[in-house]
Amino acid sequence: MRKPLVVSVVCFSALLLTSDPAMAGLGPGRATTNSKSTKGPNQTIAAQASIKYHSSGNGGGHSGPLASTDSNWTPPACWYAPEWSATEFQQFRQGVYVSAVHDPDLPNDVRGEISDQNQKYAGDNYNIDKEKEGMWWGPQFNDDASLADQMKCDKDPFWVKKGETPDVPEAIKPETLAGLAYQQMQVPGTKVSLAPAGASKVNLPTWAWLDKADFKPISVTASLEVGGFHAEATTTATADSLSLDPGTDDAQVLPESGRCAINGDGSIGEPYARGKGNQTPPCGVVYQRSSGGGTFDLRSTATWKISWTGTGGAGGDLPDGEYGDDQPVTVQEIQAVNR
Repeated sequence: MRKPLVVSVVCFSALLLTSDPAMAGLGPGRATTNSKSTKGPNQTIAAQASIKYHSSGNGGGHSGPLASTDSNWTPPACWYAPEWSATEFQQFRQGVYVSAVHDPDLPNDVRGEISDQNQKYAGDNYNIDKEKEGMWWGPQFNDDASLADQMKCDKDPFWVKKGETPDVPEAIKPETLAGLAYQQMQVPGTKVSLAPAGASKVNLPTWAWLDKADFKPISVTASLEVGGFHAEATTTATADSLSLDPGTDDAQVLPESGRCAINGDGSIGEPYARGKGNQTPPCGVVYQRSSGGGTFDLRSTATWKISWTGTGGAGGDLPDGEYGDDQPVTVQEIQAVNR
């Protein structure tokens, strides 16, 4: 029956650090990817956390987060990282105990376990005699993950010597940071240019394209620097293709696959110009019926290839990401002139 109690203690400790400013001052706290974050032009620092994010390559304007194309992949839900020096940990644990004693709603078994834990840590004097030799590691949580996934990190805080990596599956490593950087990534919108100008015509090609400036590679670096521990990873998204969904089954996409490739200069498709009316566009749509008095929602979705590099030469690939936008398209019948 120990695991449910450990989970309750972890939840109670995390709650203190995220909801009570006085308790938050007892130590570095729990890292989150989104809660109470403060953002500068190119940097995000999660509240009470030492994980920092720095982005490059996004020129601004309309943008949005990537969604993984692999439904089985999600960013890290929780991880263990160095959080407290020995003195900070002593203050933190004593603060948890005092709060638990004065919380009338806390179950007695949880209060008892907190007391038992404190006695265990106090037995070694919280390793204060080893203050300069290491740090206490604890669980940190991703706010966007489910509670069940967050609670996979239910291990009590543990001591780690400087320069050592604990043999714990969820211990933070470059790959963890790469996944968190993926979650922070913002890519440009995909509203395409359409031509000929004005309403599209039934059975005539509508050209679609994006300029090369819209799809430069984008990188986010996540780094952790605390108590002599350093790890970082840079996750990079590179545009691979653009998919078109006309918004109606009565349409043909061009090319037939519906995926417009990235050109050598980073652009997509080809701008329309006078004299190209009888040509087939490399990227576009042929609508086969009018939109009547309304419009069709043309959705353009960009697919991005994701790779990462990290501390110690680590690196690899992560699942592709997607981001798309809708735009209204008016489609009219070609008007015949009777003489």
